[in-house]
Amino acid sequence: MTEGHGISFGEAVRVWTRIALLSFGGPAGQIAVMHRILVEEKRWIGEERFLHALNFCMLLPGPEAQQLATYIGWLMHKVKGGLVAGTLFILPGLVAIMALSWIYVLYGSVGAVAALFFGLKAAVLAIVFEAVIRIGRRALGNSARLGLAGAAFAGIFLFDIPFPVIVGAAALIGLTAARAGSSAFAAGGGHGSQGKALPDAESALGTALPAHAQGGGGRLLRLAAVLLLLWLAPVLLLVAGGAGSFADITLFFSKMAVVTFGGAYAVLAYVAQAAVETYGWLQPGEMLDGLGLAETTPGPLIMVTQFVGFLGAYRNPEGLPPLVAATLGGLLTTWVTFLPCFLWIFVGAPYVERLRQNRALAAALSAVTAAVVGVILNLAFWFAVHYLFGTVVEARLGPISLDVPVWASLDPVAALLSAAALVAILRLKLSVPLVIAACAIAGIILGLVL
Repeated sequence: MTEGHGISFGEAVRVWTRIALLSFGGPAGQIAVMHRILVEEKRWIGEERFLHALNFCMLLPGPEAQQLATYIGWLMHKVKGGLVAGTLFILPGLVAIMALSWIYVLYGSVGAVAALFFGLKAAVLAIVFEAVIRIGRRALGNSARLGLAGAAFAGIFLFDIPFPVIVGAAALIGLTAARAGSSAFAAGGGHGSQGKALPDAESALGTALPAHAQGGGGRLLRLAAVLLLLWLAPVLLLVAGGAGSFADITLFFSKMAVVTFGGAYAVLAYVAQAAVETYGWLQPGEMLDGLGLAETTPGPLIMVTQFVGFLGAYRNPEGLPPLVAATLGGLLTTWVTFLPCFLWIFVGAPYVERLRQNRALAAALSAVTAAVVGVILNLAFWFAVHYLFGTVVEARLGPISLDVPVWASLDPVAALLSAAALVAILRLKLSVPLVIAACAIAGIILGLVL
């Protein structure tokens, strides 16, 4: 059965599965993969509509790439489309992190796959920088947007300004500019000089507001009630039943699900502090191990929370066999982390779609996109510094805080492999799966030789 756009649900499932299996590289890489497949290759959704959805997801707590998949899935095939797209986006990472978590606790480390991950990180680094360039070319088409992106980068890179503050300030700047009559942040004005952006009218979805985004206040309330029940019922039952570590895990990560603005990196410090210092679920070095697993497996980087919940329950099994408790803890963590994402999209997306033609709102969201380019560039630098250098120290000068690498700790093998991956993607234009496979093989070979 097909909708008015002519895309069958079965075809969409196959495409979402493909996207899920290619969703390496954190939010920047994942958004770039979705853009390449959905906008450029399949031409299912136009450039402006894609960015409009992305802007909305950037304003929500939780992983923006997974929420973007859910939004576009909903746009195409209603709630079932959103559920399938969002769930498939999570599934490969859930399975991979769970399997690697078992290896981690059974064998004391992930040394057997460390060489593989070493190679994959080089590919991830190249994917992220390519994504910054790709999104920047389309979102920074004038000096105002470029300046806003630069200010956002400086704000988070040098001054540690919280992501919600940057997003709020950018939205206010865009809104104020639009009301003052400026077109600096007008929709369609930020795609650079490429001339390759797909107009919404030429996409399969077109520009029309879908029927399921119109009206339906009562239907939305019922859907919200069901999702709230599915999210909070396990939490309340475990807390009321005095389930110890399981209650702590579900309660903590439920709270996290509503405050994690800014994606995985923005919340890592918050999760690490609570997991290590407050609950004692894992050691600082283990938190870094978990991040390494999440960075080099498909799916949202916030999947690192599953590793945290896994270890927390493994060490506090509440009378269950440790591995059974750990598996349950990991699954509970994933459930309460991601289920709220579906709630935000299914309740908010219909209203956001209706406001696509609101020029002031569109300008505010376009300004957010420009700022987010700067934030993603910061994430790319953060990842590069921590991958290429063994030692990074924090330097402070008044309000300025900067992670400074110790040059003597530069890993020349990581640098050469990263450079090769960058050339392969940016210069040779090789496909992402091919580069990922080549870097993985190179990592294994280097691990055996060195």
